[in-house]
Amino acid sequence: MQSYIFLDLDDTLFQTLRKCAPGVDDRTLQVRAFLPDGSANSFATQKQQWLWHWLAKGFKIVPVTARDVHAFERVNLPFQEEVVLNHGAVILDKQRAVDKVWMDNIMQALPAYHGKLLEVWAEVELYAKRRPGFKPRLVDDFGITWYGVIKHSDGTEAILKTLLDEVIKSHPHVVDGSLYWHLNGNNLAVLPKIINKESAVSYLLEGYRRQHPQLLTFGAGDSKTDAAFMALCDYALIPKNTQLFQTLACVETL
Repeated sequence: MQSYIFLDLDDTLFQTLRKCAPGVDDRTLQVRAFLPDGSANSFATQKQQWLWHWLAKGFKIVPVTARDVHAFERVNLPFQEEVVLNHGAVILDKQRAVDKVWMDNIMQALPAYHGKLLEVWAEVELYAKRRPGFKPRLVDDFGITWYGVIKHSDGTEAILKTLLDEVIKSHPHVVDGSLYWHLNGNNLAVLPKIINKESAVSYLLEGYRRQHPQLLTFGAGDSKTDAAFMALCDYALIPKNTQLFQTLACVETL
């Protein structure tokens, strides 16, 4: 039986030093990703290091990440299978070429949402200009604008929620479901509904099932937006004290 794991990266397999557990011994951390200037930015704890070695022995590992191709190339791990980038907008094959079938499907549908994204983004940028600390940017990869993301200089989720509540949630293109938002830590993203990890993983699963009559699948992720692609799998792995873990823990206590 062939086993696959669809694996979110940031805050699942590694994280920034700020997000590592208080009191962790820096000497036990391993660098897992770098900034464009070459400085170390993300680290794996001993448990995460063990997890990677365990997975690498028995699973075909498919990264499923919000990172663009350049940020993914700065991840210091030897991935060998397909890769899902940009929240599912792009799939790379094993040779790191763009999956043309998937890209063609996305590009046929994207124009209907692109103008709507730019309309929302104009309001986001206007809001950000009037208030210090907000850092909005549109994510461009492979020459295409996929979605928008906002960070804040104070690094907290609470202040991003003010922008979310005042501008994004009530926007007609969000209300009608054309666009959706995602907030986790110091990242607030606005995306066309056709760009999502679930659809990309579903596409890959169809191909894997044609190759392997018997297939065992795992999904691993930390965020609420990971839950949908993880639900496609036979089993799910959720890091402790992450957004998705806390959401499920709250449901359990109701």
